[in-house]
Amino acid sequence: MKKFIGDKAFYRTVLTIAIPVMIQNGVTNLVNFLDNIMVGQIGTEQMSGVAIVNQLIFVFNLCIFGIVSGASIFGTQYYGKRDFVGMRNAFRFKIIAGIIAALIGSLLLFTMQVPLISLFLHSDGTDSNLTLALQSGQAFLVIMLIGLVPFSISQAYASTLREMGRTIIPMFASSVAVVTNTILNYILIFGNFGAPQLGVQGAAISTVVARIIECAITVIWVHRHNMDNPFIVGAYKQFHIPKQLVQQIIKKGSPLMLNEVLWACGITIVLQAYSVRGLSVVAGMNIASTVSNIFNIIFLALGSAAAVIVGQLLGANKMVEAKDSARKLIFFSVVSCTIMGIIMMIIAPHFPEIYNTSLEVKDLASHFIIIGALCMPFIAFNHVSYFVLRSGGKTIITFLFDSVFIWVIVLPLAYLLSTHTNLPIVWVYFICQMTEAFKCIIGYFLVKSDAWLENIVVEA
Repeated sequence: MKKFIGDKAFYRTVLTIAIPVMIQNGVTNLVNFLDNIMVGQIGTEQMSGVAIVNQLIFVFNLCIFGIVSGASIFGTQYYGKRDFVGMRNAFRFKIIAGIIAALIGSLLLFTMQVPLISLFLHSDGTDSNLTLALQSGQAFLVIMLIGLVPFSISQAYASTLREMGRTIIPMFASSVAVVTNTILNYILIFGNFGAPQLGVQGAAISTVVARIIECAITVIWVHRHNMDNPFIVGAYKQFHIPKQLVQQIIKKGSPLMLNEVLWACGITIVLQAYSVRGLSVVAGMNIASTVSNIFNIIFLALGSAAAVIVGQLLGANKMVEAKDSARKLIFFSVVSCTIMGIIMMIIAPHFPEIYNTSLEVKDLASHFIIIGALCMPFIAFNHVSYFVLRSGGKTIITFLFDSVFIWVIVLPLAYLLSTHTNLPIVWVYFICQMTEAFKCIIGYFLVKSDAWLENIVVEA
């Protein structure tokens, strides 16, 4: 077991990076949970409309994540060898590419809002008001577009701080933002303290204000502490990025960027396949994903820790230590998420009762939560394995492992079972989610190999 369990110093390093990320994600998801409940008090149709738009925004968020992650592969290894000029150039790439992506994303979502939202709206034979769900989604989306640029800038700064192992400031900025979001939601959704009752529009305004605050806190702190953050010194004096680095980021990062977009699109289309079974399924999925996101913070944070720890070791040419740390991080993630899965199963029958929705939606949500809990250890293994492979620049492998798997295996399976069988949606969801177990076998052999042990900035 010594191969899988580290010493106190190892876990101290892991938790120093992971705990702030857990807190940041935890606070964010807790507030999203509260937002979800608040919107859910208005009605099932409004909740479903907002859930659909959030799924579309999720695709954009993953696009930005792909951009910053592609550059962060280099930023992390540059920091491992203390090359701050290289870090600065990688940061510039994130800023420029992120803002361009935000502008393109805003244009696409605004012009295509009706057909995109309508893809998820199907009658299930109940008295669900699909028109109200569409109108609620549109009202929410138009305002949410304002927050795309601030989100992109925040991610560029926060990801660069994490490359240096500095996770406290992103955590603090996110915490302040989500508290603000919660307070504004309470005021604007329901019209408390004399404010107008804005419903879903109030929820959107609250989120946008929160994103602007998060961006401002992170940016201001970095610039005021430029001696502690050498990458920012002179970052805006010019926007020149060495051609060689741009080519390297595109070569190594493009598969990663494409992977994030295709993975997010794949997940969204899978949800669309489930949605043909009716609006109640969309609502049930929304409730289940809200509670799953709270419990998922463990493996998400450990994935971030793996990217930083393993990436820095590779940049310092410590290959044996990198492989040992990867193995221990994966084991730690699986054990932690097994415990989280048990807790999740216990609360599954009770959590949906919080929502003001139908018994059918509550029952579906409860079953979806149980399935998510059963699959959590498998997802944890795959998630940290993905970041381990990515840290060595093996983005083609991660592309095949992640998004190609979704499009070739999960998506066709979800579509066929949802549209060409009478199998209950709960069983359809269970079968599709359990493909994660098969994916673990692939991940195991990929990580066990030494193909990902590479210093990609050795010549920089």
